[in-house]
Amino acid sequence: MRKPNFFILGAPKCGTTSLAVWLGEHPEIFMPKLKEPHFFNADDRQGVTTLSDYESLFRGATGRHVAVGEASVWYLYSTEAVRNILRYQPQARFIVMVRNPVEMAPALHQEMLLSGHENVADFQAAWNLQTERSQGRSLPPLGWARRRFLYGECCALGAQLNRLLADVSKDAVLVVVLDDMNDNPRREYLRVLQFLGVKDDGRNEFPVYNKARMPRWPGVARFLYIMIQIRRKLGFKAGLNLWNIISRLNKIETPRPSLPPKSTAALRKYFARDVELLGQLLGRNLSHWLAP
Repeated sequence: MRKPNFFILGAPKCGTTSLAVWLGEHPEIFMPKLKEPHFFNADDRQGVTTLSDYESLFRGATGRHVAVGEASVWYLYSTEAVRNILRYQPQARFIVMVRNPVEMAPALHQEMLLSGHENVADFQAAWNLQTERSQGRSLPPLGWARRRFLYGECCALGAQLNRLLADVSKDAVLVVVLDDMNDNPRREYLRVLQFLGVKDDGRNEFPVYNKARMPRWPGVARFLYIMIQIRRKLGFKAGLNLWNIISRLNKIETPRPSLPPKSTAALRKYFARDVELLGQLLGRNLSHWLAP
């Protein structure tokens, strides 16, 4: 059994799905079919809960696979995942994907709404609930992982990267900025291949996966989520595929609506220090993220 030797840690809504798919199609890289196992998230929600089930994800890896990895977007936000990974795989290498938090926060809220986890459709209203939610109040019924509803903390990528670098050598970390990947995907793809020690496979097409989507009917997304959670709690696994099909039909690809100028200005102010920290860690000026 080949252990994974690299991990895409996140962050959510930062292009991780696209990169994971691209890498999974490289002949020298193995990525499991299951994205986001989140096995090492001891302080969050685990997708895969046993070591045997986790390691079974990598049974298809062979000697021709120089790099074996997985992508779990909440590892970066977790305070325990990276340390758990290092205990399991001391030679682990880490890929971190970041973006402007002013854009990331509403995108993350939209994703939580789309999946049915979030029950407050208006981003500003959900943002204003963060203090209450951090204290366990105003959380959606049948929700889990309350930390994921704290959009400010979730999107404070400077603080999260700083914590990662306190435990891991800079040589073992590669940061990809979503702006750069959108501007020149092949250049960033080659940076990742070099970091992983694999050859250029000549890829020139870089389709975007997990584009901006919205629920046709937010109430349906929430209803489906609740019904699936109830069925799982009662031990009914049969028939979940039907619910998943309905969920997919409820999703439409469409640009996210712009926030009111006042809300955007508040986000710029909130994330100003964290963006400055992230820029210092990356050695680049990110002040344009905060410009009106």
